[in-house]
Amino acid sequence: MVKTNTTMVKNFFEDSHQNIVIDNERKKLLVKIAKKIAANYVLNKNVANINFICTHNSRRSQLGQVWSFFAANYFKLNINALSGGTEVTAFHRNTVKTLTEVGFKFDIKEFSHTNPTYRISFDENKSSLLGFSKIYDDDENKTPYIVLTTCNNADENCPFIPEASARFHLPYTDPKHSDDSIEQDATYLQTSKIIAAEIYFLFNEIKTLL
Repeated sequence: MVKTNTTMVKNFFEDSHQNIVIDNERKKLLVKIAKKIAANYVLNKNVANINFICTHNSRRSQLGQVWSFFAANYFKLNINALSGGTEVTAFHRNTVKTLTEVGFKFDIKEFSHTNPTYRISFDENKSSLLGFSKIYDDDENKTPYIVLTTCNNADENCPFIPEASARFHLPYTDPKHSDDSIEQDATYLQTSKIIAAEIYFLFNEIKTLL
C-alpha cells in the first residue's frame, strides 16, 4: 500500500520521538514551557498561541511552527503555531525540501521570487498553515502568544515584545552551515528530527497537564 502524506508525517513524528534522545536539562526546560502553555490554554478558554522566533525566520523557527501545527492536530489541542523573525528573508528552500520529503504538502499561495507564501498541509481534508518569512509581530500572528526563541541571535537581539505572555529560549543548531554541501540533506533531516521529537515531548506534556 502506498503511504499517504499524512501517514508519512505521522510516522516521521513518532519515529523521531522514539529515536531522538532528549537530555534531562532539555526535558526540564520543555516541561517548564509546557506548564506555561497549559496554564495559558486554560486561562484563555482552551486556546493557546506559540510564536517561534529566529532572526531570519527561514529554518529553525519554520520547522518549529510546522511541527507544532502537526502536533496540535495529532494531540487534538487548540494551539495555534506561529513563527517570525527580527527581519524578513524567505522560507528557505532547504527547509521546504526536508519537510516535503517527510510528507508535508507545499502549495504556492502567493508567488514571489524573494519570499513566496505557501499553503502547508499534511491532509487535504484538514486545515492548512500559511508559511512565509515575516517579522514576529506580523498581523498573521495571533496575540497574545508565548514566545520560543530558537537561535542565539534572536534571544539576544529581540526587543521587548508586548504581545508575549511569556518568553523562553529554546535554541537549535542552525542547519545553514551545511548549505550546498554533501551533508546538506542529512543535516536538515536531522534538525527536523530533533525539533519534531522535542515538539512531540512538549505537546505530550501539555496534553497530560490539561
